Amino acid sequence: MDDNRPPPSPTPSRRSPGRGTAAVLAALAIGGATALTVTTLATGPNATPAAAATALVPVGSGSYDDALPAGATGPSDLNGAPVDPKVTGDFQGPAPTNEWWSSLIFQRYPDNPYGENLYAHPATYRPHAEGLEMGHPREPRLVADGLKYEFPHTADLSLGAVGLDSPDTRVADSGDWTVTARWSGGPTLDVTIGQGLPFAHARTDGGDAEVAFTGSPDVWHEDGSTVGATVNGNHYALFSPTGSPWSRSGNTFTAPTGDGGHYSVALLPSPDALDDFAPYAHSAVTGSVVEYDYDEAAATLTSTYRVETEALEGGTEGTVLAMYPHHWDNSDDEVAGLSYASPRGEMRVALGGSFTTELTAQGILPSLPTVDSADHDRLRLLIDEVLDEDAHFPSPGDTYWDGKAMGRLAQLVPIADSIGYTEARDELLGLLKGRVEDWLTAGGDRGLHYEADWGTLLGYPDSFGATTELNDHDFHYGYLVSAAATIARYDRGWAAEDAWGGMVRMVIDDVAATEDGLFPRLRSFSPYAGHGWASGHAGFAAGNNQESSSEGMHFASSTALFGALTGDDELRDLGVFLHTTQASTVTRYWQDHGGETFPDAFDHDVVGMVWGDGGDYRIWWDGGDEEHYGINYLPITAGSLYLGHDPAHAGAMYDSLVDRLGREPDIWRDIHWAHRALSDGDAALDMFEAQWQTYEPEAGGSKAHTYQWISTLAEVGTVDTSVTADTAHYAVFSDGDGRAYTAFNPGGSPITVTFSDGTELEVAPGALASTVGEGGGGDPGDPDPGDGDLGDGVLYPSGSALSTEPPGSEGAITVPDAGGVNRDGTPPADAVVLELEGVSGSFDGGGTSFSLPVDSGNSVANAVQVRVEYDFDGDGTVDRTETYPYFATNDVTGWESYTQGSGPSSVSGGFADLDGGTVRLRIWSALGTADSAVRTGADGGATLTVPFGD
Repeated sequence: MDDNRPPPSPTPSRRSPGRGTAAVLAALAIGGATALTVTTLATGPNATPAAAATALVPVGSGSYDDALPAGATGPSDLNGAPVDPKVTGDFQGPAPTNEWWSSLIFQRYPDNPYGENLYAHPATYRPHAEGLEMGHPREPRLVADGLKYEFPHTADLSLGAVGLDSPDTRVADSGDWTVTARWSGGPTLDVTIGQGLPFAHARTDGGDAEVAFTGSPDVWHEDGSTVGATVNGNHYALFSPTGSPWSRSGNTFTAPTGDGGHYSVALLPSPDALDDFAPYAHSAVTGSVVEYDYDEAAATLTSTYRVETEALEGGTEGTVLAMYPHHWDNSDDEVAGLSYASPRGEMRVALGGSFTTELTAQGILPSLPTVDSADHDRLRLLIDEVLDEDAHFPSPGDTYWDGKAMGRLAQLVPIADSIGYTEARDELLGLLKGRVEDWLTAGGDRGLHYEADWGTLLGYPDSFGATTELNDHDFHYGYLVSAAATIARYDRGWAAEDAWGGMVRMVIDDVAATEDGLFPRLRSFSPYAGHGWASGHAGFAAGNNQESSSEGMHFASSTALFGALTGDDELRDLGVFLHTTQASTVTRYWQDHGGETFPDAFDHDVVGMVWGDGGDYRIWWDGGDEEHYGINYLPITAGSLYLGHDPAHAGAMYDSLVDRLGREPDIWRDIHWAHRALSDGDAALDMFEAQWQTYEPEAGGSKAHTYQWISTLAEVGTVDTSVTADTAHYAVFSDGDGRAYTAFNPGGSPITVTFSDGTELEVAPGALASTVGEGGGGDPGDPDPGDGDLGDGVLYPSGSALSTEPPGSEGAITVPDAGGVNRDGTPPADAVVLELEGVSGSFDGGGTSFSLPVDSGNSVANAVQVRVEYDFDGDGTVDRTETYPYFATNDVTGWESYTQGSGPSSVSGGFADLDGGTVRLRIWSALGTADSAVRTGADGGATLTVPFGD
């Protein structure tokens, strides 16, 4: 087996990113769900031949199937042959994948039944027929013309048993970051290793302990059952039971452990550390678990990392743990002077078998508010451009690209809501519901299959090895969960457990289950590493890898929001744990924040991928520099604010990219503008304004969302992490002169959010409240008739809606030109639409009137036209329509008054009382080739007066 095996080409062109059990039947874990056996026939461009009989398992309104679709492929080796989990007969529970050690359980290469290099940090390992190599790379090397730094595995010694010659290595047990591997060939050897664990604990049966050094060791301590030796500059201690001393023959040490025996090998920071390690020599690690506690009121996440141990000799339990920088930087448990080099920087030692970290939970919002200074009319037009597209989803679509399309639409929903564009909001929600429900229903062109042997949900059609290699599940499914959370924000019934929420929770559990059941614990999140691993099999000489850390964060924020919106605090807390923990690692390990991660000789400011053995500037496809940076930014959502927790660092990352390019970004420029806004919103807005009509958005983005994001940050400033709040869903910004406060209320009752600086913010149910701008939302139920009061009947147009209150400042509504076409009497798709919903009032016998100050500058032959519509009971049907003659503007700059004076040119329907109804004003250009403007504001601005009173 070649230790330098290069990564195979990704499938098909992107990146390499599951746990499971054959012992659990899918139908039994879903609250007594009954399996319905049907024969499915796939149709459409994605169809395979007639499917075999499939058991569709209902889950609320949705379902999954428990047999592969006809012609589909499940987990496979490199040659395409099916693979089963490589576990022992006594292995319990689902079979984990996407771990640092997954090559032990997923045999990707037919000629290697043992596994690839294993980067546990600080120690490294490689299994083979005679046991387990162990090493500790202390110095990095640069490869691939300096594009990658690595600490490659080099064997110092091998743990084994006398006479061992095993045909394979299998997984006997695992914890949150530890694994026990078994060799059976003559004698039996079990070895438990783990991230942050300097000890390798071995148990023997049928053969004596054997440790073979790869070179002649310098033995500096020898005392019967304890040997201290140095090889290749690394220091080790060998511990055997009392009465079973080590004996040496050449470079090999053996000890008479025999049946039921045990021994351990420890990697020491220095020979002087022997006394610190010796008490734990016979305290065998049997498991590992992270326990977290989220204190919402205090905005703190406390996490305890604990190993389970068994005292095989003496009474001492516990062990030694090496803490990563994101641990010791947030903990008081380290031991001064005991540390190791690693690909993530200095690892510091904690004694006793556990340590605790405390992180500030900065808040997770579903969206940003839309500020008044943004051009709301432009936002409408940009949203309409998306809605008017011929196809909103790819064909045939798959778990990733469909996901990005759903994510794109989901980001537009709260924007439309925040500007009062409820028609677009509801149309977008309808598109999302249709596609999400399609994925959550088995038996059609797309759906989810439960693979019992591996204990995982596989989505078909798939991409990037999500089914064959169990790659990227958090990346793909994060988009589906995000879409579901957006729907839940406006339709709680849809997300109920007995509706579509049950299937959404299955998707979440596939990625990050916390309880025993169909899925393994935290499949796509490695709690000790503080981030996920993308590859299901980790079949690389460099270990496992994680490319798009930002898509892992997207899953985390979406999970927190879905949990909050469905009233599941445990699910919300899981999302907060995943998001807050990863936020402490992403900029540190992918962007060298703090300057202590990357080697000095590594001449790059970011890595596209973190590997077990180091970091690589490259990504899984032949992309440009913009993609090397941007792959760890996208998708941009309100859950991306963590990228701006240190605005100076965010700015340095943007400057770094510009320096490398020698110009501003061109590819994925919208992603980089959005990232730029986290450090300099004004600069980002200037770039957007200069190019917004000509650039092509990244596949998961839209012009409307990019504009709203940038314009909001340009007004509120950068993220201010010095202020927290007593809710999981908040953000604070500062522009240097003052702060802006935003909070979201996912519940059904009003709340008062209190910020740590004493500021209070009242937030209605389902609403996003802000001291700057409009967040949208509110009670997602139907308007209550009588809630809206029309007052004196005077309504004030603004950039996004009609209001009974005048705008706070003067502004203007842009009315798009007619394109040289006569549109008299026919409102086009780009008409400005302003409305007021949920209002009640008695008809007073009068008529409609309006006063619109309009101007077309020095352009000639332009005309603006108005239509007023009434939906008296709010049922969505227009009951009365009044269309007025167009108003021709002159070619002199200055406001002219357009009124109802000449009466309507056409009327349909009569008047009636308003009972929770809607008043709508449409404004468009009937003639001309230039945009026009309508003035708004309290003094001299546009008004619409309707004939209704209290």
